[in-house]
Parts: sequence; structure tokens; C-alpha cells
Amino acid sequence: MTQTKQRVAIMYGGKADEHSISCISTASVLRALDAERFEPVLIGITRDGVWIVDGEDPRAWDLAAGLPSVEQVPGSRPVVLDMSQGGDGFYARNADGTLESLGHIDVVFPVLHGPNGEDGTIQGLFEMLGVPYVGCGVLASAASMDKHYTKVLLDNAGIAVANGITLDTRAFDADTQFAAQGETLLNMVEEAGLQYPLFVKPSRAGSSFGVTKVDRAGDAVSGAAQLAAAVYEAAQHDWRVLVEQGVDAREIECAVLCPVAGQPVQASLPGEIVLDRRAEGDDQFYDFDSKYMDKQASHVEVPAHLPEDVLERVRETAIKAFKAVDGMGLSRVDSFVTADGDVIVNEINTMPGFTSISMYPKAWEASGLPYGELITTLIEGAIESGAQR
Repeated sequence: MTQTKQRVAIMYGGKADEHSISCISTASVLRALDAERFEPVLIGITRDGVWIVDGEDPRAWDLAAGLPSVEQVPGSRPVVLDMSQGGDGFYARNADGTLESLGHIDVVFPVLHGPNGEDGTIQGLFEMLGVPYVGCGVLASAASMDKHYTKVLLDNAGIAVANGITLDTRAFDADTQFAAQGETLLNMVEEAGLQYPLFVKPSRAGSSFGVTKVDRAGDAVSGAAQLAAAVYEAAQHDWRVLVEQGVDAREIECAVLCPVAGQPVQASLPGEIVLDRRAEGDDQFYDFDSKYMDKQASHVEVPAHLPEDVLERVRETAIKAFKAVDGMGLSRVDSFVTADGDVIVNEINTMPGFTSISMYPKAWEASGLPYGELITTLIEGAIESGAQR
């Protein structure tokens, strides 16, 4: 008897800055997908937010060839949803205006990063449709996407976070107005007792977009100008901006997995992104180029070269943080580990990268769960969790 394949709507692209990383992650997911169990239904989202099917096949995308993008091409069709039909409510609009069913969708795997993909908005849509989906729910997605509110929840749960302040930049959204705020910003930093270097970052963005390291140099005037420029850069990605005190520590990442809601949460061996140019004296931090574009800039080590008790503390903290934001499915918890072994949580990524060089799948592979089995576990867990609702 032939077993019916479960149909998985794999969504990728989107309006966020991380559009291309979503595309590359999707290529990796599709190559690893168990073709005997699952039938993928590919739904791309253009940078303008248009959902399409019959676009370019993501399997051909490779980061070495450049950053891909979801585009409307000849033959591609827009996707239309009928909210009343649940998993049967996915349609494509033909050129003549008629609607053609995409067939029943058993589960959605939103390989989407950033705003409109990882922030609870599309998760709420799936909840309204009544369709199971891979990943965290609305609350965890929204709270973890916003670094300010992540810190609020973690601090309330007794988990250490970096010292910092949060700015609302909507009142000064022009170049000259930002420059004029430099002295005020500098005073706020000093009043908060923050130590340099500072990291200025948008509250709701990923892949280090809009992040600037600020070393206090020169007099107060130049320091104020440098800080204002960093806040302006972050504000291009989000009006809510964090100014955080740099932590003298190693950056350690831990993959968390809870495929079925209510089951025990698992944590992988923690890994470390080693910035290779720091050994050469370069004042490097983990920006977008170091993550994805420059293969000589960094490499992954799993497990991180830390004492066993510290590694276990990182895992325990990652699980505690995941629970604090009401996590489900998966997340990657990024922490700072000081020379004294203290663990400070930096952020939580509810849909981490799934590229061939991404920490999340690498950490689980090193922990004994191969990439393909990880994908299967996530999809089947989402279906089981959906059936429990």
C-alpha cells in the first residue's frame, strides 16, 4: 500500500532585509527534504510582498553565485487564500482570472526571517487559517523579534541580559535631526552608565543589519556625531533602536528544539562563530559579510571550546530563555559567555538560518541529529502539535 505524502507549503523570500538568506535557507531545506514522505509546495514572497507559485526553482540557488531573490517571472501566478477552507484554501490565480487549487496543505514551513515572517504576523495568519506550521507561535515570534521586549521577558525570568537603553527615533527621522540629537544621545548613554564600546542596533531586524559598533574616540563633539550616525543607521531598519554596552565575552550559540508542543525542550551542543580576522588584530564583529559573504571571515566550532560545566550552563540558560518567551518548535539562543563563565543572553532567533553554513543545523548535526532528520522532525512535530489544538 502506497503511503500518501504529506504536502508541505514551503514559504521563502519576504519583505525583510534577510530576503536572500531565506532563499538560500530554502534551497538547503529542499535538498534535504525526505521526498518519500513529503511533497513540497513552493510559495515565494517577493520583496514587494506578493505571494507567487511557479517561480524560479530555489533548488538551483547557491550563496556562492550571489544573493538570490524571488521574482515574478513568465508563468508565475499569484497565490490567493480562502480563509474559510483551512488547508484547502490555497489557490493560484491563472492569467484569465480563474482560481486553481494548490491542493490540500498539511503543514506550512515558513523559512522566513525578519519582519512579516518571523515576528508573529504570518504565524497569526496560519492560526486563523487553522493550518499547522513549523516554528514558534505568535507571542514567542513577536517577542523574540523585538530585542527590547526579549530583554524585558528574559530579565523578568531572572536571565542576565546586556546593559542598555532603548530609543524611540520617530521624533527625529531626518538626517539633520539625527545629527542634532548627538549630544542628547551622548548624555543618555552617560546617565545610564554604559561603558564603551557600544553596539547600536535596530530592535526588530536580523543578520546584523543596521548594527554599528561605537568606540568612543576624540572629543565630545566627535563622539556625539559618531553615536548619532550609528543611531541613524539603525533607524533605517526600525524606529525602535537599542544602544547596548559591549560585553567582553565570547559569543556562543545554542540550538533549541521542541518539535511537539508540551514535550521536553532539547538543547544542542553549544557552538561558537570564530572570527578569524580577530587573530590578525582586526577589530572585527559578526556582521552580515562575516556571516554569509566572506568565507575567510569566520568559521563554526561545535562544541565550543569551553569547559563542560560552562557548556551545560549555556544549554540550561538557552532552554530557560526559550521557555521564558513561550517558545515552540525551534529557536537559536545567542549568548555571551564571560571569562568567569557567566552566561548573558543576547537574543533569540525563532527561525534561524538553515543555509549549509548556518549554526542551527550544524549544532544539531554535531549533537547527533543530521540535517535531513532535523527537517523531518520539525515538520512531523508541527503536524502533531496542530492536531492537538
